[in-house]
Amino acid sequence: RAALDRATVLLSMTKGGKRIDNVWGSGGGQQSVKHLVKEIDMLLKEYLLSGDVLEAERCLQELEVPHFHHELVYEAVVMVLESTGEKTFKMILDLLKSLWTSSVITTDQMKRGYERVYREIPDINLDVPHSYSVLERFVEECFQAGIISKPLRDLCPSR
Repeated sequence: RAALDRATVLLSMTKGGKRIDNVWGSGGGQQSVKHLVKEIDMLLKEYLLSGDVLEAERCLQELEVPHFHHELVYEAVVMVLESTGEKTFKMILDLLKSLWTSSVITTDQMKRGYERVYREIPDINLDVPHSYSVLERFVEECFQAGIISKPLRDLCPSR
């Protein structure tokens, strides 16, 4: 009874409902994978338009899914592979470096994201013919920037 009374009070407070949603079930890890993938995709596209690293970082943290940050790494690298210009290459490199430096993305999440790209590069290459060479170059730049380790760099597939 005490819990129900407390919940009634919290729900009746202004702005309390949004907080309760996050505490009791619709925020963070309770969101569907499909929704999170869509949010991450929008976050990356917005970042490529605005160039605001801090805003991208804030948006990623607001998703409250640190266990799913590998998806951002994966989607970001795939965007680099699918892009035709240097602008996306450099911007994604800057974003990953910033997220790595600020410890928003952990070593494990970075590794998982890259390993997913490595596993799927044969399929990606069917749609994007030069993806192997772009991936090799991007991985080397990430290694030089200190974003990934030497063992992870050495796992990069090549043709």
